[in-house]
Amino acid sequence: MNWKSEFKHLLWMVGLFLLFFFLPADSARFSGAVMEALHLSRWYAREHVILCLVPAFFIAGAIGVFVSQASVMKYLGAGASKVLAYGVASVSGSILAVCSCTVLPLFAGIWRMGAGLGPACAFLYSGPAINVLAIILTARILGLKMGIARAVCAIGFSVIIGLMMQFLFRKEEEEKAKLQAHAPEQESVMRPLWQNGLFFAVMVGILVFANWGAPNDFVFKLKDGREFHGAVIKSPEDASAPGAAFGILVLDGSSAGQEIFVQNAEISVRTPAPGLWSGVWKRKWLITSLFGLAFGTILILWFNIRWWKIAGAVAFPAILSLLVPSGGLWILLPFSAAVVGFSIIAAREEGEASDWFAASWGFAKQITPLLLFGVLIAGFLLGRPGHEGLIPSKYIEMLVGEEPGTFLSITGLQGSRFEPVVSSMWPLWTNLFASVFGAFMYFATLTEVPILQGLIGSGMGKGPALALLLAGPALSLPSMLVIQSIMGTKKTAVFCSLVVIMAALSGMIFGAL
Repeated sequence: MNWKSEFKHLLWMVGLFLLFFFLPADSARFSGAVMEALHLSRWYAREHVILCLVPAFFIAGAIGVFVSQASVMKYLGAGASKVLAYGVASVSGSILAVCSCTVLPLFAGIWRMGAGLGPACAFLYSGPAINVLAIILTARILGLKMGIARAVCAIGFSVIIGLMMQFLFRKEEEEKAKLQAHAPEQESVMRPLWQNGLFFAVMVGILVFANWGAPNDFVFKLKDGREFHGAVIKSPEDASAPGAAFGILVLDGSSAGQEIFVQNAEISVRTPAPGLWSGVWKRKWLITSLFGLAFGTILILWFNIRWWKIAGAVAFPAILSLLVPSGGLWILLPFSAAVVGFSIIAAREEGEASDWFAASWGFAKQITPLLLFGVLIAGFLLGRPGHEGLIPSKYIEMLVGEEPGTFLSITGLQGSRFEPVVSSMWPLWTNLFASVFGAFMYFATLTEVPILQGLIGSGMGKGPALALLLAGPALSLPSMLVIQSIMGTKKTAVFCSLVVIMAALSGMIFGAL
C-alpha cells in the first residue's frame, strides 16, 4: 500500500467532512452568497457562453489548424522583432472588444502555435483592457480626464507587461527561440493570405456584432414636458414597477454631469439617442446574419462542403428566427441551432473541417469547466453588481474612500496612535486594494463603468477608480484559473502581479494629480 498516496486521500476526505460539518447553512449571509453564486453563474451562462465563448472557441481552433506555425512565429514568436510583435499583439487584441474570459481561447490558440511569452501576454491584456468603446463610455460618464488616463495607461500596459514578462522569463524564451529556429514547419492548410484574412474577419465579425451591447445613451421625455439626454447609472431590479426610480447622468446641455433621479411613472418616452452605436445595435442581428451568410459561402467555396448541407444548417435557424419573439433570450435559439448545425457538419466531414472542429472542442473542454467554476466562486465571494456576496459591500466601499475617515471610525482607530500611520499609507492601500479587488471580480464588457459610477458615488477616490478600471476588465478569478492551466502557476502569478502593481501605481499617480 502506498501510504503517502492514501494519506492524501485521507486528508481530502477529512477536509470535506469538516467543511460540511461546520457549514454555516443557517447564516443568512452564507445563504445569500450561495444564491449570488448561482445568479451570477446563470447570468454568465445566458449572456456569455453561447454568443461569446462558442465563437471564440471556433476562432481559436481555426488559428491552430489554418494558420501556419511559421506565420505565428514570424510575427509573434520569441525571436520576432519586438516592434512588430508587440504592435501586432496590441492592435489585434484591441479590435475584439471582449471580456477577460472571451479572450482566453484566442490567447490559448496563439500560445500553442508558438507565440512568444511577451507578445502573448500583451495580447492577453490588450483584448479586454484596450476596448475603444469602453474607453469612450468612460470619458462620457466618468469624465474626460478619467477616459484619457484609462486609454493612455491601458495602451502602455499591454506593451510594458509583455516586455517585463519577456525579461523575467528571458532564459526560457531564449531556449524557446532556439527550438523554434531549428524546428521543422508543421503542415497547415495553405491558402492565399487574402482568403485567410477574410475568413478570420468574418468569424470576428460574428463574434463582435452578436455581442454588440445595448446603448446606455437615451433621450428622456418626461410627462411634465422636460426633455434631456442622459445615461442610466442606477436602475432598479424591477424597472417596470410604477414607483421605480432611475438614476440618470445628464450628458449634454447646461446640466451636463448632474445626477438626477426620475420615477418610472414620470417618464413619457425613453428612446436610444441617435448615433452610430445605437444604429448598429438596432441592426446587430441583420449584420450578424450577413456575416453568417458570408461564413456559409466560405465553407462551400473554400472548404468544399456540399451546398445542400450548409443550406440545411441555415434553413432551420432562419425559420426559428421568424417564429420566436425578437427580444430577450429567444434569440439564443436560432444562434444555438446554427452552431449545432455547423458542428455536426464539421465533425462528420473528412479532413480540415473535422480537424478544425476537434481543435475547437479541445479548447472548449479545457476552458469551459474552469471558467464556470471561477464564476461560481466569484459570485459566492463578491456577488453581482448591486448585490452582496459573502464579503459585505460596505467594507469594500469603506476601504477605497477618498479619505480614511470612514475606515478609522468603523475600526475604532480614530484618535489612536495608529491614525497617522493609516492616513500616510491610505493612498497606497486604497489603490492596491482596488487593484486586487478588480483583479478577482468578474466584469463583463462595458459593465465596469456604471459599477464605478456607483462606487464613486459612495465615496471612492479617483485614483482607486482608475486602478480598478485598469485591473478589473483585464483579469478575473475565472480567467486566472484558465491562464494557470495554459502557461503554469509561476507565469500566471507574475502576470497577475504585474497587472495589479502597475494598476495601483497608476492610480496613486492619477490620484495625486
